[in-house]
Amino acid sequence: MDYKSSGVDIEAGYKSVELMKEHVKKTMREEVLGGLGGFSGAFAMDKFKSMEHPTLLSGTDGVGTKLKLAFVMNKYDTVGIDCVAMCVNDVACAGGEPLFFLDYIACGKNYPERIADIVKGVADGCVQSEAALIGGETAEMPGFYPVDEFDLAGFAVGIVDKKDIITGENLKDGDVLIGLASSGVHSNGFSLVRKIFEMTPEAMGEYDEKLGSTVGEALLKPTKIYVKALKSIKNAGVRVKACSHITGGGFYENVPRMLKDGTRAVIEKNSYTVPYLFRLMAEKGEVEEHVMYNTYNMGIGMVLAVDPADVDTAMEAVKRAGETPYRIGRIVNGEKGVDLV
Repeated sequence: MDYKSSGVDIEAGYKSVELMKEHVKKTMREEVLGGLGGFSGAFAMDKFKSMEHPTLLSGTDGVGTKLKLAFVMNKYDTVGIDCVAMCVNDVACAGGEPLFFLDYIACGKNYPERIADIVKGVADGCVQSEAALIGGETAEMPGFYPVDEFDLAGFAVGIVDKKDIITGENLKDGDVLIGLASSGVHSNGFSLVRKIFEMTPEAMGEYDEKLGSTVGEALLKPTKIYVKALKSIKNAGVRVKACSHITGGGFYENVPRMLKDGTRAVIEKNSYTVPYLFRLMAEKGEVEEHVMYNTYNMGIGMVLAVDPADVDTAMEAVKRAGETPYRIGRIVNGEKGVDLV
């Protein structure tokens, strides 16, 4: 008896590492020390000594049950982008620059080509966010996960000068809310998605003219990464006063997290067109509007608050970064919370 007969293939692990190297290489930054395969990842901090108070930020998350859709569609090269996005967007939301990322893949059986596909997506997300993929772990766990399934999670570390952290403390009545368009459902609410739609290759492969794709392709679209948009705003000289990443809990849970006591967000639902995918989900699943806004991003992946004088500059900066901004509301005095009108 040996380890392989128990379900763990060490040789497959070695092959996975070899296949993923080409993807990891494209994420490298000059601060990365050493190469892939060490017991830890090293990242030099010399470049940030000029900051008055360099402060580390971190974010961790997973892809959640969106992976179930990837299993159905047998497509694994984009869920890594989701994993990175869920982490680096939180770092960017606080005003930080993502520096590096590490992933964790746990699977029932190590299929090297599939692992390489997953890591390709992780590397693509790192390139989009200008973060280095400096390490990770692939754990083969037979008997714990089904042989054709896996879980994917990770974490990002970023940096910001303490004076530039986005806290919401300077919010005031009249500040303007800007929403950045999402790519779709992103990586939240898929337990409900899987109740709304039949999770079969046939159902997910059905083409919808209004979506311009199959249902499965629309749902599997990777989460938007907003790092470059936030960086572009900062480089344009605009101070983002508050920021919210619209993830699980939708508007009702996430927007209040960006507010200080005594301020309230008012979001105008008709200030942008809610993407058809969300309207389809609400109709097909008979999901009430409040539940939709309390579960999904409804087409807005991130909400920013800026001074009224900075709105045009901020929106142009977002467009230069390749994203779509909308003026969606305002800050008013009142009990901390959000109104959708």
